[in-house]
Amino acid sequence: MLVSLSIRDIVLIDRLDLDWQARLCTLTGETGAGKSILLDALALAIGARGDAALVRQGCAQGSVTAVFELDAEHPVQGLLREHDLADGQEFVSELILRRIQNSDGRSRAFCNDQPVGVGLLSSIGVYLVEIHGQNESQALTDAATQRGLLDRFGQLAPQLAKVGKHYEAMQETQRALEQRRAAIAKASQDQDYLSHVLAELRELDPQKDEETSLSDERSLLMNAEKIAADVKEAAVFLRGDNGVDGALNSALKRLERAAPQAAGMLDEAVSAIDRTLIEAGEAIEAVSQAAASITHDPIRLEAVDTRLFALRNLARKHNVTCDELPELVDKFAAQLDDIEGGSQELEALEKAAHAAAQAYAKSAQSLSKERHKAAQSLDGLVNTELGPLKLDGGQFSTQITTSDAEDGAAHGLDRVQFVASTNPGMVPGAIAKIASGGELARFMLALKVSLAAQGDPCTLIFDEVDAGVGGAVAEAVGSRLQRLAEKGQVLVVTHSPQVAARGNSHWRVSKADAGEGMSTQVTPLLEDERLEELARMLSGASVSDEARAAAQRLLEAG
Repeated sequence: MLVSLSIRDIVLIDRLDLDWQARLCTLTGETGAGKSILLDALALAIGARGDAALVRQGCAQGSVTAVFELDAEHPVQGLLREHDLADGQEFVSELILRRIQNSDGRSRAFCNDQPVGVGLLSSIGVYLVEIHGQNESQALTDAATQRGLLDRFGQLAPQLAKVGKHYEAMQETQRALEQRRAAIAKASQDQDYLSHVLAELRELDPQKDEETSLSDERSLLMNAEKIAADVKEAAVFLRGDNGVDGALNSALKRLERAAPQAAGMLDEAVSAIDRTLIEAGEAIEAVSQAAASITHDPIRLEAVDTRLFALRNLARKHNVTCDELPELVDKFAAQLDDIEGGSQELEALEKAAHAAAQAYAKSAQSLSKERHKAAQSLDGLVNTELGPLKLDGGQFSTQITTSDAEDGAAHGLDRVQFVASTNPGMVPGAIAKIASGGELARFMLALKVSLAAQGDPCTLIFDEVDAGVGGAVAEAVGSRLQRLAEKGQVLVVTHSPQVAARGNSHWRVSKADAGEGMSTQVTPLLEDERLEELARMLSGASVSDEARAAAQRLLEAG
């Protein structure tokens, strides 16, 4: 629950520290005294949109600090742990939310003194406070909000999460199926082309590095006659009578003859010439082989030219290099195999999509049944509240329209709408169109009292929910607010003495000249002060004994 609220330099409030109590807290005061400022300040602390206009005139910034007391089972505990805001504790018993609003429009947010984004602050605030303004009707007019209220009443969060997971799985399998169908359709359009080019490639059968080897061979064949002539001349130089071989042999014979008398001086020369003769022999053999291999072959040259042209022409056709042609064969073959084998994969995807759709439909239909049960219970509780709230003859009902599974969503198959009639025999209609402002507020109060049976942990705030009603109706509203507060904390801004008298705690909001401009003050009222405030609300500026007596009766009844 909300424990304290500290406000600094917000609109008409320069400095204000309030300690709140459990159960029903009422705030009263003249119109314009600043009651709405308190709610705006609290809303700022729990993540409402900031506004430079909230900063008190002449100040650089304003701030609001709200302190909440939490138990270990409060639903906000999980969110705090998720974002590392629990400070290592098993659970947070005291939560401090602070918002600083600068006059230039910028604002900063803190949770237990740790800086947080305003979005996260707002997500935390949703678990802590629920504010209902005088003319608020979203809870009774917005379909998504109505569905959320029904699910919360029926405690259907686990089933809703299950449906959401099945819906996501169904969407994923359907996307995979559609992508596969599109890929097969596109590939099938190219099947004839792929078959043709693959046959062409396979017929040519390109090999890795073939272009380089063919280019080298073509160069050799084109120059074969000149190369052969040079080789033959080289052979003559090496092997003829005056060739290197004959010269070396002659030199070796003479050195070997002279070596015995040279006292070893010719040994090295003999060895060198001997080695040279061996290498010269190898060279002569290599030249002989080359001479035998290098022949002018016009037929082979034509074949090489034809093959090289075919390779390069096909590479240009597919905008690749000749060395990439073998990879292209593999690529086109894989695409054709994909088309031919795609039917099996498509069949598997269709089965998976069908299974996911069935699982979604089953869980969504189960959720729908639970919603119908919850709707019956909710309708009974709300209608029980209408009589005491002086809506005799009124009727509330929850209409659920269930679509087919094909038209479902993450929240299921149901569209939820709250409808009502305010008089017997009246055709039920959308509650916002049927009910007046005062009736709508009472319908909402009946709904909140019914939902409170599920232990809603929020601090509920009602801003003039009793507007436009008085007498017995105001008394009924006060009674229901008091009942609503039995299981939690309810703050009510009211102009009705019947409602104010029901409060377990009472504050008066007033406005006075503080010397530097008007300032809003909030004063907790003791028993006698509370009697005077109720008497003022009953009689106006001049408080009579009769008004005091009536106020006393209200307090005793409350």
